[in-house]
Amino acid sequence: MSSSSATLPGDPPGGRRAIAVWGIGVSVYFVAVIFRTSLGVAGLDAADRFHVNASALSTFSILQLLVYAGMQIPVGLLVDRLGTKKVLALGTVLFTAGQLGFAFSPTYGTALASRALLGCGDAMTFISVLRLGSRWFPVRRGPLVAQLAGLVGMAGNLVSTLVLARLLHGVGWTPAFAGSAVAGVVVLVLMLLFLKDHPEGHEPEPFPHQGAAYVRRQIAASWREPGTRLGLWVHFTTQFPAMVFLLLWGLPFLVQAQGLSRATAGELLTLVVLSNMVVGLVYGQIVARHHTARLPLALGTVGATALMWAVTLAYPGEHAPMWLLVALCTVLGACGPASMIGFDFARPANPPERQGTASGITNMGGFVASMTTLFLIGVLLDATGDDYTIAFSAVFVLQALGVSQILRLRRRVALRERERLVASRVETVHVPA
Repeated sequence: MSSSSATLPGDPPGGRRAIAVWGIGVSVYFVAVIFRTSLGVAGLDAADRFHVNASALSTFSILQLLVYAGMQIPVGLLVDRLGTKKVLALGTVLFTAGQLGFAFSPTYGTALASRALLGCGDAMTFISVLRLGSRWFPVRRGPLVAQLAGLVGMAGNLVSTLVLARLLHGVGWTPAFAGSAVAGVVVLVLMLLFLKDHPEGHEPEPFPHQGAAYVRRQIAASWREPGTRLGLWVHFTTQFPAMVFLLLWGLPFLVQAQGLSRATAGELLTLVVLSNMVVGLVYGQIVARHHTARLPLALGTVGATALMWAVTLAYPGEHAPMWLLVALCTVLGACGPASMIGFDFARPANPPERQGTASGITNMGGFVASMTTLFLIGVLLDATGDDYTIAFSAVFVLQALGVSQILRLRRRVALRERERLVASRVETVHVPA
């Protein structure tokens, strides 16, 4: 039995109440993803509304992700210190205010500020939900619970592509974005009334917080673990191709470069989300039952994604055929579930009091890669006169960097995990009956 599947003394019991409490927390993440990805279906509308080019349009998402990535370690520290409920409440207030501000922004500058505020609030959600799951469910359920959280997030993306897109083109910019902000108020009320950080009898042990010295120790101790660093690079390498596609550049690529209608392009974006949800369930079950499958799944997803992008971009015709675009979007759907595997390297490498910090470091990976790729694609589109083949080739550069780091760290992580497994077995043998 792997260390990830062992039942540890003092494990939370799980059960219906755990599902209910975790469901409230994950609903906050669901709304945050709707707000985060809302620009993906409004990119062309935003360009017209604020009269900006491709580089300026990409700045919306780059700034949002810059704030998100920069907040990951501070948020992880806050979750470790303050608990889930307080951090989630603050995040909900911020991302709701950001979405509402974006609805009424009269200028490009105010819209940028609103997206930055949204990114700050969004940054507080996922790590909090991971921490909530670890406090309410047994350790052996960790991989599946994390994948389910990612699946719910993709359901939020589905709402953006199906519902918000129709609202945007039906009632207009301000009513669509302002109306969606109501969802933030609803989940905030539910959370304040019903969310609890942990079940009774499973309170975390108190540990001292000593200002800057404590922060440095938490970050340094988490970073020293090879599992944390491998988790970051797995997240870096797997997440960004789909994130970039869904967050901003997918719709322009399909409409402008592939000659599709907005409706057809929207259906393909929806396919990415649906594929993500299906693959997430499969990956979660596989990793929970076969711990050694983590790295093959992650690297296999990277290889499949690179292959599909290469075939699509190199296709000799004026436009790629529909079957190829369908295959590309189906494979892109595996990127999100594969990125969740990064947390399955970081989680067992760190004790409970460092889970938030380690998750924050891991979660930075994919968003740094996404931010970098969003910027490169925007710059290359402007420099080449909207040549999407050249612009999207930036994907391969970041994939190559990430794979090199994964291969460098994998043996060290495997050794450390074997050492922890042996140590846990020795402790179990010496525990009196």
